[in-house]
Amino acid sequence: MEQRLKPLRAMSFGVLAVALLVCGPWVGWWTLIPLLFASVMFIFTDEGLQTSVLPEYRLALAWLSSELAIAGSVALTGGARSPALAWLALPVVTLAARFDVRGVIAGSGVAAGLILASSLGVNAAEVVADPQYVLFALALLGAVALLSLALMQSDVQHRNASVIDPLTGMLNRNALKVRVLELRDQARVAQQPIGLIVADLDHFKAVNDTHGHNAGDAVLRDVADCLRRRLRAFDLAYRIGGEEFLVLLPGAGAGDAAKLAEDLRKTIEATSHANVPVTMSFGVSASEPSRFAYDEAFEAADQALYEAKAAGRNRVHVAGDPSPNAGDLERLLADRQPASGAAMY
Repeated sequence: MEQRLKPLRAMSFGVLAVALLVCGPWVGWWTLIPLLFASVMFIFTDEGLQTSVLPEYRLALAWLSSELAIAGSVALTGGARSPALAWLALPVVTLAARFDVRGVIAGSGVAAGLILASSLGVNAAEVVADPQYVLFALALLGAVALLSLALMQSDVQHRNASVIDPLTGMLNRNALKVRVLELRDQARVAQQPIGLIVADLDHFKAVNDTHGHNAGDAVLRDVADCLRRRLRAFDLAYRIGGEEFLVLLPGAGAGDAAKLAEDLRKTIEATSHANVPVTMSFGVSASEPSRFAYDEAFEAADQALYEAKAAGRNRVHVAGDPSPNAGDLERLLADRQPASGAAMY
């Protein structure tokens, strides 16, 4: 979202700069200085945003700098009667694009406080005697904040609808596209591999044919719950096909991913899903440390899944290894050098 706001923010600053230039003979040319200060702060924020550990703090600092710059202009151009007083509501528009509801409320509170401080601090008696300008500015601020919250909630609902599978509640292929780009950067910075598990329910068509599509949908929901319960908070599971699922494991090598896949296989086999016994086959791969080529890793895991299916189903197969029998995976994993995250699962 910050990338979308960046060019529009530059255009907005340009509009404000033109207004200040036109009004320079009346309010003074020096009023461009606070606007320049806010512009420099956003340039500083943009340069370090991609590598920042806590980007939200950098964004909050830049946002606060813009509010302080406007408040300074208000105080120096008449306080409550300053033509720039209503401008303090402008930065509030962008809060909903960057922060949650609490962030919008907190930012609106800061803006309201600056409206009062920049007006009362200049001439409190004048504000008390004629509060209309301050009250109108506060009303504008409140209206902008409320409209921003409504737009934010609508945006969240539409984004959820576009990235979440309505049947299982899992992420879908649209969400996967965004996450792949993030993991590519994460792998480069953290110098760690990314594990992939591609899983497919065995003989799922027979479940639909024998028990009906309602039972098949219930099975898919139960299996999705099983997958979610066994993952770490930052692991993500996707439904990428009718009965096919994908799990991405940041920081996990092939050995770690295979251990998790075997645990999932046993759990699903031992659980009756909607009173229907089902099994699942798994293909596993992992990227090289520092280089996450998703297409290559997915193709390897998908080929491993195909080999697991061909070998009899209900088993885990690791890309590049001879196809194991269902009971031989522990022996195969024992021969592997354990990865640094082996104890995660």
